[in-house]
Amino acid sequence: MSQSPHPDGDAPDEADTLALTGERTVPGIPEENYWFRRHEVAYEYITGLVADRDVLEAGSGEGYGADLLSRGARSVVCVDYDESAVEHTRARYPRLTVHRGNLIDLPLPDSSVDVIVNFQVIEHLWDQPAFVAECHRVLRPGGQLLMSTPNRITFTPNSDIPINPFHTRELNAMELTDLLVGDADQALGFDVEHMLGVHHGPRLLELDAKWDGSIIDAQIQRALADEPWPAALAADVAAVTTADFDIRPGDVDASLDLLAIATRR
Repeated sequence: MSQSPHPDGDAPDEADTLALTGERTVPGIPEENYWFRRHEVAYEYITGLVADRDVLEAGSGEGYGADLLSRGARSVVCVDYDESAVEHTRARYPRLTVHRGNLIDLPLPDSSVDVIVNFQVIEHLWDQPAFVAECHRVLRPGGQLLMSTPNRITFTPNSDIPINPFHTRELNAMELTDLLVGDADQALGFDVEHMLGVHHGPRLLELDAKWDGSIIDAQIQRALADEPWPAALAADVAAVTTADFDIRPGDVDASLDLLAIATRR
């Protein structure tokens, strides 16, 4: 079993694990490990960008990502709307400052943080422009907004309606860029410095071939059919690590997830 480290260095016990709802990714669940590592790799990628800076994670979920970032950041504040997630994060990651709040009405002063991290959240929000405007408000001049989201082209191909019932609107790279940039004549937008994609690395490409072209589909099909997983599939999923993913520019439309690095105007 591959699990997220507990702050004291021990593996989490069952009481430490936040319930899996389908809306958020939770560490410590073997069947969830592929998705957890696919999300975790983005946090690892940005650790250098948050070093010695004041960070807000907007939509912090279970809290594992904010905890990882707190090891190098000057400070990390979390905001999440879900009360159970907030209570869990406070209990499991005591060095974090955690607020319960609406992401389109962030409980922070103007120009109070250097970096906002918003990973795998924007697709859940009904008023995406209002959230981006709030990010602009609480960021200091020149601050960065780091945002990841499933790539609509590969996550829900051939449809504008998300297949995930928890998603309100999914985005491709151009749509995400437009959301962040806004009206180029307005001062309230962002400049997108980098648009990156999360891809399967060599070992996951081998597993794709092993599982009839897609280890993702192999998991989803069995989950939808409520079928037990073959032992080989369970072992392959449990063994996935962040090193099995690549984050890179170029060929972004073929990526699994998008990762935008944007700077406040």
